[in-house]
Amino acid sequence: MDILTRRNTVLEALRGNRRQLYRLWVQKGMDRKLVRPIVEAAKERGIPVQELAKQKMSQIAKDSRHQGVVLEAGDYLYAEVDEILGLAQKRGERPFILLLDLLHGPQNIGSLLRTAEICGVHGIIVQDRRAPDITPVVAQYSVGATEHLLVAQVTNLVNTIEQLKAAGVWIVGMDMGGDARPLAQVDLDIPVGIVVGHEGDGIRRLVSKHCDILLELPMRGHVESLNAAVAGSVLLYMAWQARGYT
Repeated sequence: MDILTRRNTVLEALRGNRRQLYRLWVQKGMDRKLVRPIVEAAKERGIPVQELAKQKMSQIAKDSRHQGVVLEAGDYLYAEVDEILGLAQKRGERPFILLLDLLHGPQNIGSLLRTAEICGVHGIIVQDRRAPDITPVVAQYSVGATEHLLVAQVTNLVNTIEQLKAAGVWIVGMDMGGDARPLAQVDLDIPVGIVVGHEGDGIRRLVSKHCDILLELPMRGHVESLNAAVAGSVLLYMAWQARGYT
């Protein structure tokens, strides 16, 4: 059982389809304008709505910054890789996939998934070993974007990369090594799987060896690299731009 808090996250969970939803609590005395869309969305889905005092809400949420709404929900519903490819086919689009190679930190993951959802990515693939789950904290940092995304957990990322390549997907990884090509030399208007690695370490060597293209982002400042989530977001937008923002 998960407890989701904060208005944007709760609203997107009510609009999405990645969880079983059970009950919505609303803080007594809340400005109705702030919570009306949330309450209406809950009623449309037949979710019971109950008012509680702020102190009781904080006890349930284990967080005093719940913004007056707490949603009782089931665990996040993960997808399969074939579902992600099937979504691209259903939309009549070339696959656009994000792969996370042991990226850690709920803020990093959440903010990157937020960008992925905005850019129209068909799905996210994470390795289930040593990789964090899609927790309420990740959902919060994504501002609810997780509730509209297909996220697949796989046992072996390299095997999954080969599965995607067999389906015609080009695998593009970010790397700062000597084999990486400048972004300007890479055409991202292709069926693409973008790999973002661990903060600091980048993508693992074995994963790197299975990428079709390694690229680096141009930099002119003094710091050595971008934050992984920021770099991944830039690359997602560049791939979306290459597709003509369709």
